[in-house]
Amino acid sequence: MSGLDKRLNAFRPSLADARLKGKVEAAEFREGREAMVFTPVANVHSAPSDEAGVDTQLLRGERVFYFDNDGQWCWVQSQRDGYVGYVPSDQLAKPGPAATHRICAPTTFVYPTDDLKAPRKTALSLGTEVAVTGTSERRGTTYAQLATLGFSVMQHLWPLERWADDYVSIAESLEHTPYLWGGASGFGIDCSGLVQLSLRMAGRQVLRDTDMQQQSIGDEINPATGLRRGDLVFWKGHVAIMLDGENIIHANGHTMTVAREPLAAAVERIAYLYSKPVAYRRL
Repeated sequence: MSGLDKRLNAFRPSLADARLKGKVEAAEFREGREAMVFTPVANVHSAPSDEAGVDTQLLRGERVFYFDNDGQWCWVQSQRDGYVGYVPSDQLAKPGPAATHRICAPTTFVYPTDDLKAPRKTALSLGTEVAVTGTSERRGTTYAQLATLGFSVMQHLWPLERWADDYVSIAESLEHTPYLWGGASGFGIDCSGLVQLSLRMAGRQVLRDTDMQQQSIGDEINPATGLRRGDLVFWKGHVAIMLDGENIIHANGHTMTVAREPLAAAVERIAYLYSKPVAYRRL
């Protein structure tokens, strides 16, 4: 069997992505069919069970290819970062209108009408891409009408062509967000999810997991020459973002939030239980 990473390639003994024919062994090869996430966040499980671990999350509007659907679970691959896993079938739908904007606030509410006093319908995370079909104003607040959804305040939206100048500022906006293993949204996030989502808001797509990021983001640097804002510090199974030459921000299980702390304190605390940093990288 191929040494391909199963997190990024859809194959199992019974079925595989048709694009992998000749690279892996499987009883059947199948072309992926396109679908879209229509819940605010969809958990991607390691197996077709609610009890299986959550490896990552997809946001509303994200496209996937699905290779199998048993009516309860879809076996999917994210079109954004290639991650493979199982999503409940009722959280996917046919692709909708093309997105025009993305959410730029950590979270935002969606209302049934253009009125912030109306009971909210749902909430969306930072990074969610939506289709704006019109705008309106009430009591000095401009609202965007979102296709098939409702209304959101316009100041929480960026046009798709707009990007953050400093990805670290996005991570800072998520300070105090609860830590969530496998989390990748403003509702809850893990360490590599924080790096991925922050960089995505700055126009850079990167892979999902810490080991993938360590191998693929930027260039390795020697910390003795000095660290600066935006550098990444990797431990085995963990990553943090440098705020400046001495302090980091990271989603961590110690505070169970996205938090700031001195790098030296984090190195000492984490080394006591696990290990010292294994790599430093600069974008």
